Amino acid sequence: MAFDLRHGHAALRLGRWSESGADYFLTICTHERTKGLTGPLIVSAIWRESDRLADESVWLMRTAVVMPDHLHLLVTLQGKADLSSAVRQFKGRLTPVLRQYGLRWQQAYFDHRLRVNEDRLPVFLYIFLNPYRAGLIPSSKSWPGYRCHPDDWTWFGPMTNSSCPMPEWLD
Repeated sequence: MAFDLRHGHAALRLGRWSESGADYFLTICTHERTKGLTGPLIVSAIWRESDRLADESVWLMRTAVVMPDHLHLLVTLQGKADLSSAVRQFKGRLTPVLRQYGLRWQQAYFDHRLRVNEDRLPVFLYIFLNPYRAGLIPSSKSWPGYRCHPDDWTWFGPMTNSSCPMPEWLD
């Protein structure tokens, strides 16, 4: 039986286009959506590796949330790395930490390249609100697995209710 490139993970890769300076909304899941990513040591490792990729001029993480079985990130691709190799580096460097907790990554990931004129606020809100909409934490508390780059927090932070969602955002 011949492999059909129009189905499955291969179909997702057909239209993938990497451009330095472009913003990408990413979703990266654990294998079979196994829960466990929100442990403090894993979250710390995720932030450390994202910072490392920024130091290496691979990407700049603008905002991200760690959920029990997946991550949402908005990154700006930098340098000469393409998106696939950036995600491969990120996931690969985190694999040893995940293994310590019996976790592994799903093979593929979801990406959406934002157009230059596309509003970033809906993406920031989607990422920020994800744990609240999932019922993981009350709206009066800050989610410990959320992060926003300081440059973006200067405009996004004041929109929040002291790092918590505005009540009307959850209606």
